[in-house]
Amino acid sequence: MEKLSKVWGLVGLAFIGLCVLALFLFSSVPTAFVPDEDQGYVLVISKLPAGSTIHRTEKVVKQAEKIVMNTPGVSKVISITGYNLIDSIQDPSSAVTFVVFDSYDERKSEETQLKAIMTHIQGRVAQIPEAMIMVANPPPIPGLGSTGGFNFEIQDLNSLGEKELAKVVKNFITEANKRPELAKVYTTFDPDVPQRYLDIDRVKAKTRGVSLDDIFSTLQINLGSSYVNQFNKYGRVYRVYLQAEQDARSREEDILRLQVRNNVGEMIQLSAFVTIKTITGPYNIPHYNEYSSVQVNGDAAPGYSSGQAITTMEQLAADYLPAGYGYEWTNMIYQQNKAGNMAPLVFAMSIVFVFLVLAAQYESWAMPIMILLAIPLGLLGAIGSLALRDMNLDVYGQIGLVMLIGLVAKNSILIVQFAKDLHDGGMGILESGMEAARIRLRPILMTAFAFILGLMPLVLASGAGANARRSLGTSVVGGLTLATVLIIFVPLFYIIIERFRERKSS
Repeated sequence: MEKLSKVWGLVGLAFIGLCVLALFLFSSVPTAFVPDEDQGYVLVISKLPAGSTIHRTEKVVKQAEKIVMNTPGVSKVISITGYNLIDSIQDPSSAVTFVVFDSYDERKSEETQLKAIMTHIQGRVAQIPEAMIMVANPPPIPGLGSTGGFNFEIQDLNSLGEKELAKVVKNFITEANKRPELAKVYTTFDPDVPQRYLDIDRVKAKTRGVSLDDIFSTLQINLGSSYVNQFNKYGRVYRVYLQAEQDARSREEDILRLQVRNNVGEMIQLSAFVTIKTITGPYNIPHYNEYSSVQVNGDAAPGYSSGQAITTMEQLAADYLPAGYGYEWTNMIYQQNKAGNMAPLVFAMSIVFVFLVLAAQYESWAMPIMILLAIPLGLLGAIGSLALRDMNLDVYGQIGLVMLIGLVAKNSILIVQFAKDLHDGGMGILESGMEAARIRLRPILMTAFAFILGLMPLVLASGAGANARRSLGTSVVGGLTLATVLIIFVPLFYIIIERFRERKSS
């Protein structure tokens, strides 16, 4: 240490080099909001061509269920036919299947892990030609979206119409699926759903004494259903609904044969004042921030982070969205962008807070600098350990970085405080720094290694929430380990800065 204190220029260069390396790793390690977790189940989303009946959808779902049940690690499946999970609407051509895994204790092999199961199912169900079937992980935070991955809203800012919006979205998705950073980019929006438009001649209806309310009620009761009441029998409650038989509402002619009562009690067929036209249009017209919009879903490709996927999608929007169209992030990515802008401020505030507390305690501006100069060493270890394990810097990793600021500062305080007391007692700067390092090294090592061993279950976590625990444990353990190994820098900082301060004061 005595020799190193004399070549303080080399020590400074070495420290600056480590800081530059830390900055490089921070810029190169991918960022994310929260990691995808193995929650014990995945979602299989099925979308058939527009106009498909629910019976056809059920046949496809049964095919998919057979494939899923032959996948290692799958326990059971639960399917809901006629429901579009992405748009949260009833749709006969859509279905969602909940694939439940075996318990975590029974899934020890690689082929029964989350990624392997999803890859296996996606590869097999893609062979079903009748439908577009996507396998998705549930959102890591319940309530932020229907599925994991990203949700990207393409907006029609100038109200150019659903047909033009669909063309823009289709071209955008085609380009997005060409990018290696993205995987499974799709949408469930379809502007060409076959529909029947009932053109009611209101003049004729009024001439025949038929009100529009009665026409609409007749259509609702026969083609849909209408709740009447309920009754009790055999200890159970039964509900009564009015609805036409399926054979009486399966053709266009059946609609025209429906009868409605006029104001004098006569029954008149709808064909007297109703004509039917065949048109196409979207099943629903979603809006986002008051604009017509289409939700595009997808995920980051293996080996890429959500931060890289965000950058790619925004670049594609700038290149391929024509004038009059915009985009917005929603659900998980919206929260990631919002939280990502605050992360540097949180780190800066935590360091400033520690600095001000130390400055007030020691009544000196130099002492906190000696202590806080060790923080970049801990941050280097944290970001380096994440890079070595091929992990993203997510919220849990950032929490670990904030913890490191306190842990590294605590170890530095043990040395600097003891060296200051020795120096105030009459010992020289070099001698007090060396003595403090020698005496305080053992307790620092004991507390650091005890803390590191206590965090090893997080580093090696498995089961539910494992990725979050691994991220937190890896950043703290890596940072504290490197900061402890390079603890020699702390007494050197004390010796160099204290000498400089005394020379300046003398």
